[in-house]
Amino acid sequence: MTHAPALLPLAVVWPLLGAVLLAGPGRWLPRTAADALATAWATGQLALLAVLWTATGDGRTIGWVAGWTPVDGHGVGIVLAADGIGAGLALLAAALVLAALAYAWRYFDEPETERGHGGAFPALLLLFEAGMCGFALTGDLFDAFVFFELMAVAAYALTAYRVEEPRPLQGALAFALTGSVAGYCALLGIGLLYALTGELALARIGEELDARPAGPAAGAAFALIATAMLVKAAAVPFHFWLPDAHAEAPSPVCMLLSGVMVELGLYGLLRVYWTVCSGPGGIPAPTFRTTFLVLGALTALTGAVLCWQQRHLKRMLAHSTVGHLGLFLCAAALLTPEGTAGAALYVLGHAGAKAALFALVGVLLDRFGSVDEHGLHGRGRDLAAAGALTVAGALALAGLPPFGTGLGKAVAEHAAAPEAPWVLPLFLLVPAVTAAAVLRAALRVFAGAGTAPRQRHAGPETTGGGEEPEVRDPGRRVPRTMLAVPALLLAASLAVGLLPGIADRVAGASARFCDPAGYAAAVAGRPDTAPLPPVPEAHWTVPGALLGLAGALLAAALAAAALWGPALKGPAAAAVRAAADRLTGFAVVPLRRLHSGHVGDYLAWLAAGLAALMAVFTLRA
Repeated sequence: MTHAPALLPLAVVWPLLGAVLLAGPGRWLPRTAADALATAWATGQLALLAVLWTATGDGRTIGWVAGWTPVDGHGVGIVLAADGIGAGLALLAAALVLAALAYAWRYFDEPETERGHGGAFPALLLLFEAGMCGFALTGDLFDAFVFFELMAVAAYALTAYRVEEPRPLQGALAFALTGSVAGYCALLGIGLLYALTGELALARIGEELDARPAGPAAGAAFALIATAMLVKAAAVPFHFWLPDAHAEAPSPVCMLLSGVMVELGLYGLLRVYWTVCSGPGGIPAPTFRTTFLVLGALTALTGAVLCWQQRHLKRMLAHSTVGHLGLFLCAAALLTPEGTAGAALYVLGHAGAKAALFALVGVLLDRFGSVDEHGLHGRGRDLAAAGALTVAGALALAGLPPFGTGLGKAVAEHAAAPEAPWVLPLFLLVPAVTAAAVLRAALRVFAGAGTAPRQRHAGPETTGGGEEPEVRDPGRRVPRTMLAVPALLLAASLAVGLLPGIADRVAGASARFCDPAGYAAAVAGRPDTAPLPPVPEAHWTVPGALLGLAGALLAAALAAAALWGPALKGPAAAAVRAAADRLTGFAVVPLRRLHSGHVGDYLAWLAAGLAALMAVFTLRA
């Protein structure tokens, strides 16, 4: 499509215009009219990005803003570059924003007669969307920072949407302070690279670095930028902000934070590595692979353990996101097209399932004003549809075929087997444990399963009790959109695993993503003479399907043990419970205490993580 480059700036400008319209004249619209306008605007953005993704195909779409193309090989303008992965992530962001807007239709408590507020929430969502789409589509490092900050500021405001209440404000402040330090790290790293190369376009920075001997300055710059991206991705030890933000953010916002924003942090890390630091002047592949495989494994285990121990349903899902992000990072850190394809498919399937689960937790908050698994025991028996969808979402997290999570997990496992077989148990255990926690909660809340939990004294930040309802009438009938949206999201997760055309497109896009020479040639407008990496096979295999089924069965067994195990009598059952208590006291309690809620502690861990990355990438062989 000859006009495809013109769609690139429009993909950023369109949601910005919508946000301005809603924040300005839209402030005087009734809430219903503002919701309708925002939904129509988001639908237009989704259609625009679908056209761009289709037009890009298995290639790349390059556009220089205002026609400012390179002069004598040096960039003087802003470049936007779409490939299958970048355009696909922008399309995913647009789809989830539309889902969040549809879910939030009349969700909040501002009545139609209340003026000056009707367009505020949808305007912030469109501003958030502009930041996410710009970040996914830019080919310029400084503009990536600008979109990184736009995305962050909108996310802070959305997290603190109930700014008159202390807990949302506290969660947003922790999020904002951590994110601001991450932004400073990114800016320092960009400044170092500009001082080294005199370039800001990603491809040109990489070419300039490769033309000079490798040195510690490039490693330090990458460590700074990687820290910023890992904070956004909520990888250990940069993840502390995420449970606090999810616990207090409105449910539609949580759908976006876990469904796509966290994954964009991982995308940013990989984009910078492949385009800037994958050559001889950057970071050696073995150093990157080892570092981020270990970091991914720690992230996956930490998320799974803390997810299992939670009874606050939003925090439970947030820790589940941390665990799955660790698996995405392990797959992508293999630095192969097959590993990248597995991570991308896993992200797509997870986005639908996790956004659906947050939407369903919002149903409970809407109806009962609580997200405490124990306090809600048996209270959701009359919400049969919500219960069935929650069970389906839990099984999707486990990787049960034919969900897209299962396909992505299977492809990632196949990629990891020859490269890093020691991570394979994580791809079975982490999804099973996180899914078991959600399945346990679903059966306890919607079916009244298991013995009535003992009510132990704990603060509301841990239990989810004492939550403020997000609507004024928590006893109202659940709006149809609040069940239709999660049903459609789970159907989309199924489609990722069932439609081979999606997997084929992702496989081709992953090969392009791992081709920095082709990316640089496309940006420079010169012929690409380098061979394309082989396109991986991204289809179901018998071992992959069986492992997905095994993970779902393990999740069911763990959930059953948690629900009915305490009622078992006899010395064997008592011995198992005693061993579990000792393990909890030895390993889990100290880990939970690290999540203190104090921003100073979170920033100290961020500094420790940055120091470790600095040491690894500046002292590399």
